[in-house]
Amino acid sequence: MTTHETSTAPLGLRERKKQKTRERVRREAYRLFTEHGYEATTVDQIADAAEISSSTFFRYFPTKEDVVIQDEYDPALAEAVRARPTGEPIVDAILGSLKGSLGAMLQQDRESLLLRTRLTLNDPALRARNVAEQERSERAMAEVIAERTGREATDLEVRCAAAALIAVFTTLVRHWVEGDGKEDLAALYERHLPLLSRGLDF
Repeated sequence: MTTHETSTAPLGLRERKKQKTRERVRREAYRLFTEHGYEATTVDQIADAAEISSSTFFRYFPTKEDVVIQDEYDPALAEAVRARPTGEPIVDAILGSLKGSLGAMLQQDRESLLLRTRLTLNDPALRARNVAEQERSERAMAEVIAERTGREATDLEVRCAAAALIAVFTTLVRHWVEGDGKEDLAALYERHLPLLSRGLDF
């Protein structure tokens, strides 16, 4: 998971227009990827379908890869966890968040998340980018854990906890995609994230 900026504050007209343009670009890109394949789809084709110039495309996404790689899940998760009760264990806070807006977000994004994950698993360039993004997600998770515990994000135990959480997220999403998204993703998190709380008992 990677990120753009998100905020709970109401967006101004200019920001709302930018957000709608970003969503339109991504929607058209996914449609073209589905119809023609990722490699065969060009930035010019995406820009044309979204009714913008190629130069405008690059204002929103630095590369074609970023259309697939960028998402809002990290800041959405961080925001949801920050709203949970102080002192609640991090796994419980995440599971509680999945019962609210974050879970609704995953359900709403079901088709695009399936497509994006398949592309990431199958395309070498995207797979390489995703490794770097996973490391960034670990750092973001470490920041959240540090805030809740009063420890430093660079604390090795905090970093290990963050890495374990992101690894479980990644494994569950991959499993979900391999099953064509037939299972409930939030339910998968609810069943398997507690493994981290219990410790490895096998």
